[in-house]
Amino acid sequence: MQILNSILTWVMKKRIHQIELFMKYPLDVQDELLKKLIATARYTEFGQRYSFDDLINYEDFRRRIPIHTYEQLFPYIDRQMRGEQNILWPSEVRWFAKSSGTTNARSKFIPVSPEALEDCHFKGGKDLYSMYITNYPDTQVFTGKGLGIGGSYQVNEYDPTSSSRYGDVSAVIMQNLPPWAEFIRTPSLETALMNNWEEKIEQIARETADVNVTHIAGVPTWTVLLLQRIMEAKGKNSILDIWPNLEVFFHGAVAFKPYRNLFKSIIPSDQMRYWETYNASEGFFGIQDQKDSEDLLLMLDYGVFYEFIAAEDADKEYPETVPLGEVEIGKNYAMVITTNAGLWRYNIGDTVKFTSKSPYRIRISGRTKHFINAFGEEIIIENAETAIAHACELTGAVIDNFTAAPRYLERNQRGGHEWVIEFKVTPNSLEQFTAILDDTLRKVNSDYDAKRQHDVALVAPTIHSVGQGTFYNWMKKRGKLGGQNKVPRLSNSREYVEEILAM
Repeated sequence: MQILNSILTWVMKKRIHQIELFMKYPLDVQDELLKKLIATARYTEFGQRYSFDDLINYEDFRRRIPIHTYEQLFPYIDRQMRGEQNILWPSEVRWFAKSSGTTNARSKFIPVSPEALEDCHFKGGKDLYSMYITNYPDTQVFTGKGLGIGGSYQVNEYDPTSSSRYGDVSAVIMQNLPPWAEFIRTPSLETALMNNWEEKIEQIARETADVNVTHIAGVPTWTVLLLQRIMEAKGKNSILDIWPNLEVFFHGAVAFKPYRNLFKSIIPSDQMRYWETYNASEGFFGIQDQKDSEDLLLMLDYGVFYEFIAAEDADKEYPETVPLGEVEIGKNYAMVITTNAGLWRYNIGDTVKFTSKSPYRIRISGRTKHFINAFGEEIIIENAETAIAHACELTGAVIDNFTAAPRYLERNQRGGHEWVIEFKVTPNSLEQFTAILDDTLRKVNSDYDAKRQHDVALVAPTIHSVGQGTFYNWMKKRGKLGGQNKVPRLSNSREYVEEILAM
């Protein structure tokens, strides 16, 4: 394994020269990429509709093609899901990444082309190693295995006669990994892609407890649950008693800050490293490239062309966009992407702030809409309002105001959601109201439902009923009275919930 470690670290370092090129010539790289994307897709239905053959430069592209939400791209994607090809992208699309967060359906499906797999997702995984190794040349990360907790996938029932599949993006990636990547990971693919999360965690714990795990990649929520289960099974208080060579956790998908202290209690070592990524169903966008900063290098040669909208304009029908060369440091932007999977000027809903322009580095600042995504559940305001309305209807309650936030995982305590609600008319039973709210959220949001299965990652929500005038007094205290100021309905931060409950 030491020889393998030397070979793989040498191979990974070779990519750094290419990364340095796009860092040095970012605008040229993005300009050439846009031209390539347009030329490749000119004979697709979308390309014909918008006359790609006539597009000369970015200004033409920006003027002719509108910004798209998922709902606006859905008619094209829906046809792809049903087996039609050459709609948004010329390559045959047989994989779709499933996630939640859309306003018109329980789940959304993002096409994953062969180019997106190879030149974006896989490339991002390799570059993650490359940057880590560059910062820590003495790493022993390849002397053992990398632990990855995958999602699951299934046959696409909308096109049952084909080989089309959909699932979590992690499952799509794992199912298509090249042999070298499969060799250095654990557990078995069969276990990693199990559908039942509770059974999966038990099986992973059994398979990996005696493996030399040197690094972990995944979402903090599920990783914490797995590590706690392994420690429990082995009767240990530290994961280092089981995996003494563990050196790094590559994390993404949800904010890591609330989990940092919990990870330190499970992995009590000052030598343990935490390395951030920005990857999503739509693509792999950013990687931490400096050991003394959590800023993310924006990856410019992954088949993704970037544009940005000032965050305050993100909800406008025709928002003004700026290309990479015109962004300002410190300004909050909604990110718009055009990709090698056929997502054309797609507003993904994330907001970022640039911390550097030479090279281009970002920090994820939030979402364009209120949301809770502490455990990968992606609860959006539409989900919350649907659940609240249904619970009110069935219990006779009337709502004045509400806000909600996550209750983060602590050692030996699972996470959940905490709601503060001011009722004008209280429900007949707060317990019944809570049950209906929870059940409705599970019905309208597949990711929330998955996390609630058997209370594995999320327990049932807690609801605090507060007295009349509580929200008014809180807003007044914050100097936020007036028609333009609204109560934040959902937040990944507990700041609002705790302030209200403290009043």
